[in-house]
Amino acid sequence: MKSLYDFIIQPLGDKYNNTVKIGGVDIVVNTKIENWKFVNRLAVVIETPLAFTTKVKKGDVIVIHQNVFRTFYDMKGQKKKSRSYFKDDLYFCAIDQIYLYKNSDGWNSFGDRCFIKPIKSKDDLTLDKEASLIGILKYGNSSLNKLKINPGDLVGYTPNGEWEFLVEKERLYCMKSNDIVIKYENEGNEVEYNPSWASSS
Repeated sequence: MKSLYDFIIQPLGDKYNNTVKIGGVDIVVNTKIENWKFVNRLAVVIETPLAFTTKVKKGDVIVIHQNVFRTFYDMKGQKKKSRSYFKDDLYFCAIDQIYLYKNSDGWNSFGDRCFIKPIKSKDDLTLDKEASLIGILKYGNSSLNKLKINPGDLVGYTPNGEWEFLVEKERLYCMKSNDIVIKYENEGNEVEYNPSWASSS
């Protein structure tokens, strides 16, 4: 059973991440299906497309777009499964809905996406704990490699191009390569910023 152009995938865990465990107790953090932030974005590849080959293989874990598993209400107020739904616990996933994949070599970015790790702000005059529009490249890609921008580099990015993801209890921003606009010289004292709620998820 293979799709011509889409991956066939299965959620890794529940379709929504509505609870976090704090001190051994499950705390409910979401009760609404409309809230995309709590949609599970981890999946397992069951089958790859027939029409083309990629580095993503059967059995790999992938990070996907939030709408793949997202439930919604139609115009009549009836609860509906995602438009990507196939059958049972299986879903179709287009190639442009995959952002990150994990195989025996670890996590790898997919296509022209990259992932940035936020850093703590050094500005004592602000209440913001996170530095704005700057972070450490966590997962790069071939486009950035050609520009000598590699994982571990301190980079600046344009506003409103980043999407928040939680990958193995680590909060990261996903964006396209052309959202990276500057490479800074690392001062050596940058501190990654991972809020407590992320490590509790």
